Amino acid sequence: MFKKVIVSAAVAGALATSAFAHFQMLYTPESALNKGGTIPLKIVFTHPFADEHTMDMGLQEDKSREKVVDFFVVHKEKKTDMLATLKEIKFKGSHNAGIGYDSEYKARGLGDHVFALTPAPYYEANEEAYLQQITKMIVNVGGAPTDWDAELGLKAEIVPLTKPYSIWAGSTFTGIVKSEGKPVPFAEIEVEYVNHAIDIKKNMTNPKGKFEAPQDSFVTLTIKANERGEFTFGIPKAGWWGFAALGVGPDKEYKGKELSQDAVIWVQAKDMK
Repeated sequence: MFKKVIVSAAVAGALATSAFAHFQMLYTPESALNKGGTIPLKIVFTHPFADEHTMDMGLQEDKSREKVVDFFVVHKEKKTDMLATLKEIKFKGSHNAGIGYDSEYKARGLGDHVFALTPAPYYEANEEAYLQQITKMIVNVGGAPTDWDAELGLKAEIVPLTKPYSIWAGSTFTGIVKSEGKPVPFAEIEVEYVNHAIDIKKNMTNPKGKFEAPQDSFVTLTIKANERGEFTFGIPKAGWWGFAALGVGPDKEYKGKELSQDAVIWVQAKDMK
């Protein structure tokens, strides 16, 4: 049993470096809104803490690109397809620009609006393997809870056990990692903070980060789920935090090469004032 856990973790982490983890971002400035309106969305594949490289989404081994596989939102159990809303953009990070997407969504009703993105697999040449991060992000309108803890039936999914939009800095976030609806025991989860302010009008980040890591291990934090697939993380600072459960999806191969199919969720913490 011990040997099996070690091997599984090694495979799941094959595409991650010790310091700079890949994270599929599904970003909007505010996750807790007092009233409805147009929600701007930026979809970027990057390293959120270090911001040292922005990837071209869907880049393949032959240097071609594939479009997003699926993108939708769920509100009061109603699913709305959003693929047609995506517009390709160049997003400029601190050191380079990468191809991502822009979208917007009109939130007309109170409650939770749960966004889910399945990007095309990205080829990481350094590892000769593919990476696909199935990503969730929740925006609430008016404080009324509706769908925040809904399971969407994604191949790889983190189901929140804490409201992802009403978290005080200094409190905790808890979730459960699932693969095709089944909990993943002892899943390895990478955690990163969005350390560079994002200008949604200019499609770029601020080159100056908010914080400096004292050592590389603080850039990408690593935690593990328990035997029930559950994890809890203490959130020290306000802002956006990403959680990526590595290699938990059922698909392990793409175009004849290894695939890490990850589950990602984004949560936002606020300071008490």
